[in-house]
Amino acid sequence: MNWTLALPEIVLACLGMAILIFGVLRKQESTQHATMLTIGAFLIVGFLIATRQTGFAFHGQFVADAFATFNKELVLLGGSLALILSLDWNRSQGIARFEYPVLVLFATVGMLVMVSASNLMTLYLGLELQSLALYVLAAFARDNLRSAEAGLKYFVLSGLASGLLLYGVSLVYGFSGTMDFQALHAALMKPAAAPTGLIVGVVFVLVGLAFKVSAVPFHMWTPDVYEGAPTPVTVFFATAPKVAAMALLLRVMGTSFAELVPAWQLLVVLMSIGSMVLGALAAIGQTNIKRLMAYSSIGHMGYALIGLAVGTSDGVRGVLVYMVVYVLMTAGTFACILAMKRDGRPVEQISDLSGLGTNDPGLALALSVFMFSLAGIPLMAGFFAKLYIFLAAVKSGLWTLAIIGVLASVIGAFYYIRIIKVMYFDPPAAAFDRRPPALSFVVAATGLFTAFFFLFPAPVVDAAELASRVLFR
Repeated sequence: MNWTLALPEIVLACLGMAILIFGVLRKQESTQHATMLTIGAFLIVGFLIATRQTGFAFHGQFVADAFATFNKELVLLGGSLALILSLDWNRSQGIARFEYPVLVLFATVGMLVMVSASNLMTLYLGLELQSLALYVLAAFARDNLRSAEAGLKYFVLSGLASGLLLYGVSLVYGFSGTMDFQALHAALMKPAAAPTGLIVGVVFVLVGLAFKVSAVPFHMWTPDVYEGAPTPVTVFFATAPKVAAMALLLRVMGTSFAELVPAWQLLVVLMSIGSMVLGALAAIGQTNIKRLMAYSSIGHMGYALIGLAVGTSDGVRGVLVYMVVYVLMTAGTFACILAMKRDGRPVEQISDLSGLGTNDPGLALALSVFMFSLAGIPLMAGFFAKLYIFLAAVKSGLWTLAIIGVLASVIGAFYYIRIIKVMYFDPPAAAFDRRPPALSFVVAATGLFTAFFFLFPAPVVDAAELASRVLFR
């Protein structure tokens, strides 16, 4: 059965239960310790993932390969950044409870299982383990009406998406007789013979997974949840779960249904175009920076879906590079948003950034770097991430998709550059409170990566190249 391939997930789950017991025994004084222990657990598991062997476990239901390793390390990075950013915020907002890092940890266990799923049953188990923890995290500030509303909306809509996914899984199993990804791939070597019911099942599976990456038209939960949830929770929502869901989408489509690319490609193209256009246009009128970042996230998932629509290993490589850059520049942007506090109270309006270039030049410079990168301005990391995606599309003849992507980037640049204009050219507002060291560390680290990625892209690109060879062979 080779269960040792799942040792990192088993170790993380056991460490999570130990941290939970520690928190119960130490009560409220344990919050900061529990957070640091969780980050330590992520480091240990990251090492185990990097050093384990590859292969299949649990009778082919769990796979460990280069693709899984790449995405799991990125999930752990996103989770760690979200926890670091929560240290000061949760304490200052009165929601510093030890359950927070434990919920993040168990959500991360679910994501690691998702990334290694090689069976539709494993896929669903990982997805639901992640979702159950995210429901609670979205409503973690339980005395805050917006947070409770965000949790309820995410719960209802995510439950609907899970139902659609399960229906798709049942159709796929009913018409193919198997839920194993490799067996499905072998059974579909002759796409012309694929039953119509199986194609419908693939569409429902795709819809269920598209909800998790907030692709249009399954994006409706994103703006409200991003705005209503506590900001560190929003950081987590915007990074690690997106990586896990996109990896799962690539795995399912790139192994099980790789031979059915013509059947599902148009659906992915439409979701990609819809996400890019909505992300570019809907964010223009936003005044709340968290809602703006929600629509920005929808747009960026649209760009990433171009790589899936291409249906080749080049497209997968582009998606993986894009997700690395997306996670780091998004975490950096939200770190800057977490710094937006006056007299201990968070402010979220874009107008609150007025005169930041005068009041806090370092933070304004970092936020400018992130905005330029999100817009895809040359020499920033975001430009090269989009370049790999668009090159894969052009190489596969998807010129229309690439052109729409470029045009959406141009439109989207308007609202990113507007933030820079507010910081440097509007009359100065009151200065923000002093930043905690942990927040400054995340801003500096992610800012340096985003600004100087063009000097050292090889490690990320080479790792993505190695991981991409697993799919669409």
